[in-house]
Amino acid sequence: MDEIAQIGFQIIALAKDKPEGINNDDLAESLQSVPPEQRVQALNKLLQEAVLEILKKGNTLIYRLKDPGKKSSAPKDIDNEERVIYNIVEEGGNKGIWIRDIRVKSNLVMTQLNKVLKQLENKKLIKAVKSVNVSSGRGVWCARFAAVLMIVRSSYNSQASKKKVYMLYNLDPDRSITGGAWYQDQDFEAEFVDVLNQQCLRFLRQKREVAKGSGEGPLAVQKLSECSVADVHRFISDLGISKISLDEDDLETILKTVVYDGKAERVAQISGGFLYRAIETPIAAPGLVQMPCGICPVVKNCADCGEITPKLCTYISEWLD
Repeated sequence: MDEIAQIGFQIIALAKDKPEGINNDDLAESLQSVPPEQRVQALNKLLQEAVLEILKKGNTLIYRLKDPGKKSSAPKDIDNEERVIYNIVEEGGNKGIWIRDIRVKSNLVMTQLNKVLKQLENKKLIKAVKSVNVSSGRGVWCARFAAVLMIVRSSYNSQASKKKVYMLYNLDPDRSITGGAWYQDQDFEAEFVDVLNQQCLRFLRQKREVAKGSGEGPLAVQKLSECSVADVHRFISDLGISKISLDEDDLETILKTVVYDGKAERVAQISGGFLYRAIETPIAAPGLVQMPCGICPVVKNCADCGEITPKLCTYISEWLD
């Protein structure tokens, strides 16, 4: 066994006695007979072999035995500062981590942190991803589009909103970062939502017309008019109007906007799921009863200024016309 390996075993034994971690002072005190150069070589070897992990507490480097179940994918040819930052970014997973959080965990000054991040980016070990702007949208704002934002925003990483986050280079960003199907280049696709809304409504109405032609009684017709999210998903997929893959959760979000439009209803099932069916009003409601504000899901966010206002709402414009 070579001398560096023997020193490594001594360091491991010391780290086992102090599970909270050891620093360079602990090593110098316990390994007084070991030259500093050999101590550094042994430390680097243990770090490269992922036996130890390196952390930073204040301005002090801490070496700690690595949890066997926690495997790092950090390459062996990066220096200690790069390894610290890489491990912090790795912990963020596919939701990423803010530069502010990296700075707090690494305790590096901003200039040095930016330098290390740039080095890791150049080596294609990490990447910076810009989060969606959940408050921006293309096209005219109205209750329908605001409703979609409200529905999907609850699943977003609100802390990452409008922020640049870092993650490992080979990871695909989480939907909470990209915005999923409703965002393109960090902007909300209002026109796409509108097309899907219209096609979902068309399918519900087709289902209702087929039910009416069955010759069954009113209750049976109502039952035959009901559609599952899976039915609507199959219809939209067959149309081929979306260039991206939509799942059933995406289509249920759109179906909810049809309900908010007052053109469909949601029927709860004993199993816990929901069915949807188109509805029609036999007699047009007069005057203020038709005002869209009464069924608008984001009326509490409507104000004289901002992104949701009566002046920009197409529902109000249609009602006034």
